[in-house]
Amino acid sequence: MRYLKFVCFLLIASLAFPMWGKKSKDKEYGVYIAGVSASFTDSLVYFTNVQYVDSASLGEKGLLDGRAQYSIQLKEYLESKENGKNRTCFIYFNKSKKKLNKEVNKIRQRYQKGKSLIIKDVNPEFKFEKAELY
Repeated sequence: MRYLKFVCFLLIASLAFPMWGKKSKDKEYGVYIAGVSASFTDSLVYFTNVQYVDSASLGEKGLLDGRAQYSIQLKEYLESKENGKNRTCFIYFNKSKKKLNKEVNKIRQRYQKGKSLIIKDVNPEFKFEKAELY
């Protein structure tokens, strides 16, 4: 009888707990994004300002959906407007603007330690746009 009660309890618990532990499948939109662009053949390092992209979202594992496309947007902008060839672009993101600013400032300070590098801000006209997800 005792084992029967225990089995019944496990059965009820296995049905009830997954319902409590499930996260909402609705994505939360709105992420702060900043970009950094460097080149191995150039001494210029570009930084974008921190931008809020309301159509951006984080995936299940906390990674920015379409992050490669945001990087490509920055790369194409620098190639067309700043004549920056062979650039490697990095995208940093966070739900918190304060945390992202702190992270970008750390990166900027690291680049400033290299005295041969020139740090430039990307023109504020550049804006990240919604990434097309497949």
